[in-house]
Amino acid sequence: MIDRPGAALLDRAWLRRRALPLAVALCWLVWAALAWWTAPRAADEAELERDLAAGRVVTMARADGWQTGGTWGRRPEPRYGEGAWMLVWTRPDGQIRYAGVPVEDPETGPDPLADPRARDATTHYGDTLADALADAAGLLALVIGAGWLLMLVAGPPPVAGTRWFWFWIGLLPFGLGVLAWLHRERWRGDVPAAGTRRSGWSGLGGLLLGGILVSVAVAGLAALFGGYVVPGG
Repeated sequence: MIDRPGAALLDRAWLRRRALPLAVALCWLVWAALAWWTAPRAADEAELERDLAAGRVVTMARADGWQTGGTWGRRPEPRYGEGAWMLVWTRPDGQIRYAGVPVEDPETGPDPLADPRARDATTHYGDTLADALADAAGLLALVIGAGWLLMLVAGPPPVAGTRWFWFWIGLLPFGLGVLAWLHRERWRGDVPAAGTRRSGWSGLGGLLLGGILVSVAVAGLAALFGGYVVPGG
């Protein structure tokens, strides 16, 4: 039996408009869950004490902040430093906590790093579950970005805006611009644009305004639900 040419074209069109975007969306869902789980969460000395007492501290070290310029979609790495103001510790469940703890203070007592219960955590070498999950999130973010960019550049011309418009919109935080592109240009790509196609300058403006709105929304949600539910707010 010889397949009809139209069937092959239909398969390619279905793959381009449905299957590949669906795969990218599923990758985004997994990435969002990993990124949320592995995001550093602020804590206090009382929580550190509870984790030490329960044996829930895998690694522990001092840091004076977080590194910048890391892999997109992956949690930042601590800026480790001896005598720094912040203690960072990882837990067996793959989460990471940090708290401002003095090195040694007459009121708070000795440095927690000198606690016998922290001996294994302060001498732990090698990757932890927290590192593995963060690496997986970074890899998924790379797959999402590469898949979206490939479809944007090699796919059919976008309907609602130019490629440059969607390039800028796709850079919105948390991959929200990629989701917007998938929704409008793939799942609703057969719906004509309401007006003229939006330009790259419009996309750049949308990126700047959208970035501000997303930051405000994250800060508001963090204030409403707390730093555990919305870390980094």
